[in-house]
Parts: sequence; structure tokens; C-alpha cells
Amino acid sequence: MIDLLLRGGTVVTATGSRVADVAVESGRITSIEEDPGGRSADAGEVVDAAGLLVLPGVVDVHTHTRLASAAEPDRFFQDSVAAAFGGTTTFLSFNNPGTGSPETASRSLLAGLGEWRHRTEEDAAIDYGLSVAISGGMEEPIGDLPAMVGAGVPTAKAFMVFDFRLGGRELFQAVRAMGQRGGMLQVHCEDPVLLDAGVRAELAAGRTGPDGHARSRPAYVEAVATHRAMAFAQAADAPAYVVHLSSRSALDEVRRAKAAGIRAYAETCPHYLTLTEERYSGPVEESSRYVIAPPLRAPADRDALWEGLVDGTLDVVATDHVPDRLAVEKADAARGVPFDRISNGAPGIETLLGILYSEGVVRGRITFERMVDLLSTTPARLFGLPSKGGIQVGKDADLVLFDPKASRVLRAADLHHTSDYTPYEGMAVSGAVRSVFVRGRAVIRDGAFVGRRGFGQFQERLPPFG
Repeated sequence: MIDLLLRGGTVVTATGSRVADVAVESGRITSIEEDPGGRSADAGEVVDAAGLLVLPGVVDVHTHTRLASAAEPDRFFQDSVAAAFGGTTTFLSFNNPGTGSPETASRSLLAGLGEWRHRTEEDAAIDYGLSVAISGGMEEPIGDLPAMVGAGVPTAKAFMVFDFRLGGRELFQAVRAMGQRGGMLQVHCEDPVLLDAGVRAELAAGRTGPDGHARSRPAYVEAVATHRAMAFAQAADAPAYVVHLSSRSALDEVRRAKAAGIRAYAETCPHYLTLTEERYSGPVEESSRYVIAPPLRAPADRDALWEGLVDGTLDVVATDHVPDRLAVEKADAARGVPFDRISNGAPGIETLLGILYSEGVVRGRITFERMVDLLSTTPARLFGLPSKGGIQVGKDADLVLFDPKASRVLRAADLHHTSDYTPYEGMAVSGAVRSVFVRGRAVIRDGAFVGRRGFGQFQERLPPFG
């Protein structure tokens, strides 16, 4: 018996679009037919999707969701709910410092993985997973990587900067070790020498506000580091994935690497596709919203990123969601604390699909199909989620009913994440998520949350290059 039948919607995949009915049984897609021949009589639930797009659920592979704590017991769950409201059905998180991960996570990859799984069990509304953060203070992190991949976590992230940065030798070893096991290292690409020099120069000149943050991290700081990551991938004959790429010069490094046959992959984020560096010229109370790394760039960089999405240099769009709050994590900025001591990051877990549709598809920059590829199909493929990312028989019924004709204005007051602001405040967007199904179960129905805490399952992933 069919559990769920979505009738008459326009089914969009990475390869094409057509009007069809989607049937679901036991959480998986069982048929995609233009004329199901009266099968609705046998369905447990029939949803009229006429006039709507039927999209595969978004797979957001870059979030820094925070674990529940005694003081804030709902924050992981609430951000998973916010993701669902935005059309995301699976998200991956990092356990880097600042996410509420225990001290064990900064010492041991495997201990950190075990603790993270324990603390997130039965806490998410949608499916989720972990990409572990490798830090410089860990005990034998390279030796733990094979066991980590075997435990269903085939991707990890290393930072070239911050106080938990990974040194160059260890970073190269991590690229190689992950590649040998069919996994992939994600790299935060900013050159530590150039960045540290830039920060010192800005502070010495008395430019301590968020505008100093942006000036301390010019595009060449990112480009040099991206070149280095690509060289590591080439020497190790292993894949490397550049996270949150923000500039034309860094994009050119990835483009050259791909042309040379290096297994180079890269993502960008909605804020780099829509916002630019003039945001740092406002008062500190406003500009501190955009203290992110890398910083917002020039309009020419933004335009180059769209070109990269079109020509395939960029593979994925993800959020880099950090649920910072103006009243808490960024509050020191208004008190005059220098930018190098202000929390980096901005929220975005709920606005990914809406922004890429509105700014990409509606403006004619990318097609519906390319949007699905960037948000669902390629992220699932690169991150070892073969049952996710597409509308195909046998895959999980992670489905989004999306109204392409709707319009709205983004307001923090209307969002559901744990932050107290959105960097897109006041932005007019087209399209709206109407309903969301995870493994065939409704989580959002007609714009309301109908899911439950603990329904989301931890995803033990396969080595994507195994």
C-alpha cells in the first residue's frame, strides 16, 4: 500500500523537470509516474501538489549547530526545526570549539565523535550527521582518521587559522589519510601568516571595529591558502574540498586545479552570493552582524561566484550556519571589544533554498535543475549519502513542496533559528516552502511544524571516494 502520494506537482531533479505523481512506501520513493492510474485510492495520504515544485530535500553540508546545554536545552533541536522550515531535510554539523562540544572533542577525534553522537541522539527533527573538526591540539588525530571513516564519518574539516588551526604538515597528512580511505578533507582556506600580520596591522592602526576585520583578510589571504590546499590534494592524489569560498582569486585557484585534473571541490554560501563589503561601513551594532570568515567581498567577487556556479567550478552551496546572537556572542562588539575577539559567524540554516531560488533561478542566473544539483544532488554524492539528494525510486522520500509564485520579506522575527537576527533582514525573496517530508513523514505541513523531536536519524555515511 502507498503511504503517501504527491499528486500533480512539477518534479525537479538535477537532470530535468516534469509533472508527475510521486508515490512513497515505507519511507522510500516507489514510483514517479505521470499517470498512476487511480492509485490514489490505495494511498494512505494524498497531497495535491498542483502548481508546486516537488524538490528533493536540501542537504546542507556546512553548519555549526550548537549542542544542547543545561542552560539552553533546545538549541540543537530548534535549529533542526528551522532547517526544516527552509526545506532542508539533512544537515551536517561540525564539532569545532564554540559549538558546545566537550573538551574530549579537542583532544581525540573518536572520543569527540562518540560524545557528539550521544548528546545529539533523539534531539533532531530531521536527519543529521557529523563532519569532525581536526584541531592542532589533538592527540594523534591522523591515526584516528581510518577508524573515523569506518564509523560512518568520511569527511572532516581542518582550519588553517584560529587558535585551533592545524599545521601545514599535519594538514597535508590529513588530506592524504582521508583520501586513502575514500574520504575527503574539508579545508578552511586562509593563510595564517598573512592573516596574523593583517590583524596585527589593523589593531596597531587603531582600526578595531568590524571594518578592520574585513581589511585584515583581503582576498589574497584566501587565494594563497586555496592554492596550497590544491597543491596538497595534487601531491596526495586525494580529494580536497574548499569550504565557504568567497573571492574571485580563490575561485581561480580551484578552476586551475580542476583543469589540471586535481580532485578539487568547492562550496560557496548565500551571504557571499548576495551581500558585499559595504556592510562593514555601518555602525558597529549593524556591521558586527557580518563578522564572518572569510569576510564579505566586493561586488566583482560576488558576480564571479555566480559564474563559478554556472560553469561548475563551484560544486555546492551551503550555509556555514553559526547561530550567533547580537545580544550574546556578538555583544562585545558594541562595547568596543576589538574585532579579533568577536565571535565569527552568522545564521542561515533556514534561508538557503529561498535565497538561491530567488537570487539564482528567478534572476535567470541558474536553472531549477542546477539549483537542485547544488543544494541536494551533489552534496549528497560528495558527502556519502547515497539515499539522499534526489527524487528517484529507492531513495529516501525527502521531499519539499515549494511554491514558486509566493513572495515574502525575510525578517528575523519570522524565522525559527536560535539566533536573534538574520544577515538578510529586509531582503525581498521569491518562493516559499509549503510542506516538507523526511523519509515520507511530514515535518512541515502547509507552513506549520508537525514533526517531532527525535525523529531525525544520525546518518552513518559511506566513503564518497571509496
